[in-house]
Amino acid sequence: MSRFSIKARMQRSIALRKGEVVLRADFAQLGSPSQISRALKALQAEGRIVRLGYGVYAKARPSVLSGRPIPRVTLAELAQETLRKLGAPAELGRAQQAYAQGRRTQIPAHTTFNTGQRRISRKITVGISTVRYENDYKPRA
Repeated sequence: MSRFSIKARMQRSIALRKGEVVLRADFAQLGSPSQISRALKALQAEGRIVRLGYGVYAKARPSVLSGRPIPRVTLAELAQETLRKLGAPAELGRAQQAYAQGRRTQIPAHTTFNTGQRRISRKITVGISTVRYENDYKPRA
């Protein structure tokens, strides 16, 4: 039996990780699903992590304005890292690529990712901002 609680072990694991995104599946070996759920809720209540979507969390810091926990990096970076960890191919959307390459001067209003031939329905949200997906999927004729 470990002398540290599951919550303490999860907190240490999160702190030692290089990336900003943490998946619930990363903690499967630490305990039962209900124990992991309780520990994740406790870490959320303490402001150490924020929930991005189903089974997806990000490292957090207190907001300068409100003091509430917010992710340490932008939604675009979090979404890209999340999709990479889940094994889904993701590139910036057409509008964001055009802006990054200097072909357009209008700043894209939404965070959009092109997923190629893959259809994704996962919702990744920070506050009121949600990631959108575009793809090259063509249904059968």
